[in-house]
Parts: sequence; C-alpha cells; structure tokens
Amino acid sequence: MILLCCILIITGIFFADLRIKNAVERMDTDDLHRKKKWKNRILIRKYHNKGAMLNLGQNRSRAVAALSVLLCILITMLFLVSLGRRGNHLLRIGLSVLLGGAFSNTYDRLKRKYVVDYFSFNVAWEPLRWIIFNISDFCIMIGAVLAVLGSP
Repeated sequence: MILLCCILIITGIFFADLRIKNAVERMDTDDLHRKKKWKNRILIRKYHNKGAMLNLGQNRSRAVAALSVLLCILITMLFLVSLGRRGNHLLRIGLSVLLGGAFSNTYDRLKRKYVVDYFSFNVAWEPLRWIIFNISDFCIMIGAVLAVLGSP
C-alpha cells in the first residue's frame, strides 16, 4: 500500500508540475507580467533557469544536467533500499516528494535544456522577490526535510 502511495506522489508531482510548466511556456510574456495570485502575494513569471538553484552553474548546463541525473539515480536507489525495511514511512514519503520534484526538474534539463521556473513571492525584501521558483523546487526542499526527519 505504501509503495502505491509513493508512486502516486512521485507521478502526481511530476505530471502536475510538467502541466504547469507547459502552460507557462505557452503564455505570452507580456500577459505574465500582469498575473498576480493570492491577493498579489504570488507573481506568475516565466524564467528559463539554465543552471541549478539560483542559476548556479548556468554556464555549465551539461554538467548541471549530469549531476541532476546522478543525484536522481542515487536517491532512487536509496528509495528502493528503503522499501525493503519495515517502518520508515516518513522517509519513503519524503523521498517520494523529493523524487517527484527532482524528476520534473531533471526532465526539463534533459528535454528543454533549462528548467522552467514560474512564480515568485511579492514581498518587500527585494532579493527574495526576484527569486523565481517552481513547484518542484518546493517538493525537493520539503521532501529532503521529511526524509531527514524520517531517517532511522
């Protein structure tokens, strides 16, 4: 039962984020600048991130993609090993959330050659306002926290 739940989490995150990314890619850039959600707290934007987090390694996108694939393989192996142990549900759920986000961003890196980021927070602190995220970014962060909390 937990395996089915984990597979649903991974595929749900992957396909939901892919659908949003595809919709953002089709949107006119001028129209995006006027999009605001949740009482102007969320800004909808389109950004092509050719690097890793905060565009680190943007000039080495092939290396970032290779590292992304390697990390997906390692985390998938850890997930599979966790299936052979009793308990550890929080670890498995965390790894599932993390993998859903990681697979989505890695897919972008391999298919599009960049990751589509599409929203930011409309806050007073300017540096945070200009960081653009996608759902997968949050899934990776939340999944990593859950996996650490669920580790034996």
